[in-house]
Order: sequence, then structure tokens, then C-alpha cells
Amino acid sequence: MNTDLRILIIDDQRPNLDLMEQLLVREGLSNVLSSTQPLRTLDLFNSFEPDLVILDLHMPEFDGFAILEQLSRRIRAGEYLPILVLTADATRETRLRALALGAKDFISKPLDALETMLRVWNLLETRALYKTLRTLVPDHEIELLRQAGKL
Repeated sequence: MNTDLRILIIDDQRPNLDLMEQLLVREGLSNVLSSTQPLRTLDLFNSFEPDLVILDLHMPEFDGFAILEQLSRRIRAGEYLPILVLTADATRETRLRALALGAKDFISKPLDALETMLRVWNLLETRALYKTLRTLVPDHEIELLRQAGKL
């Protein structure tokens, strides 16, 4: 798998970012940008163009739900860009709300290192396959398939 895929991590707690960065680097994923400032997420997203976003939900000032709403307007229709939510709140309401806003998977805090990396690798593999497909099938053909109801 391509280890050059870009990962953006947003969490208001520096120790959480440090832990995620250590896990990723240990797996050979070093193209990582992280921030404790959720208000900067959209700027970082636009400039870094990540292949995976790892996002804490409960943060002061600007929570993960607000970020999911922003990103859902930024990610174009038909694009597959995985967002992995980290949360200590694993209630059904929270999961459904995050999924409805575009999250693709969840990890409950405290993190289990093996489960976390398995989920990260699964999402990155799907993203890499999506990017490969996009290079093989021109945009206009995808649009024709979409219009014909085959996508």
C-alpha cells in the first residue's frame, strides 16, 4: 500500500494527536498533518488535500459535527474521502449524526492501537483504490454512468 497518502488529524488535545501520530509513523505513514485548532480545519484541508481525515467530535468552540458539515460542502459529490471519527461518546445518536454528516467509521476512546490501525488501513486502502479508479475512468464516463443510473 502507498504510504505517501496524506492524513489530517484534528483533536483539541495534544496528547491525543501525539498518540495518533506515533501509531501512524510506526506503520510507515509519515505524511501526517495535525492540529489542535478545529477552526483551522477547512484551511488545512484545502491546502493539504488529505486522503483521510481523523476527527475528534467533542471539542470546544468548534466541534467535530460543525467540521463534518463544513467538509460535506467541500467534498464534491461522488468523491470518496474517508473521515474517521474519534469519540468517547459512542451513543447511537452521536454515531448516526456523524454518519449522516459524512463520517465513514468510528473509533471509541480510549483507543485500541491495533483496532485503530486496522481501521485506518482499511479506509486508506479504499481511498487508494478510489484514486486508482479515477485515473482509469475519465470523469465524463463516470458522469454518464451516474446519469444512466448505473452508479
